[in-house]
Amino acid sequence: MGMDVGGDKSLKSDINVVPLVDVVLVLLVIFMVVTPLLQKGVDVKLPEAVNAEKKPEVKITLAIKKDGTLFLESDQLTKRSLGSKIKDIFRSRTDKSMYLKADTTLTYQTVMDVMNICRDEGVESIALLTEKKASEK
Repeated sequence: MGMDVGGDKSLKSDINVVPLVDVVLVLLVIFMVVTPLLQKGVDVKLPEAVNAEKKPEVKITLAIKKDGTLFLESDQLTKRSLGSKIKDIFRSRTDKSMYLKADTTLTYQTVMDVMNICRDEGVESIALLTEKKASEK
């Protein structure tokens, strides 16, 4: 859509790529903002530990929010339905271990109740997730 000023009366047929680049950059920014939000999972404030280290990912993660809401991966559950859901998942798995993310404000009894439900339904190993404590100098 360019226009030549001058004596040449020929038709200009160059493609203007500026609108295409604008659209692609806007889409790129949108994907960069949305992607981390989709992969975050359940927001739980984890306790801190001195010896916290990254472990290889286990597919099954159970999260307990500060209001006591349970999430198995990203599915919200009640305490009653947790046992049957855990039993269904671990029935066919050889690796009978899982991660537990519990909010720091929860009582010890609440966390232990959930762990006991998981143990009763066949989970052999439960790893509690923590965040690495900031080193004090």
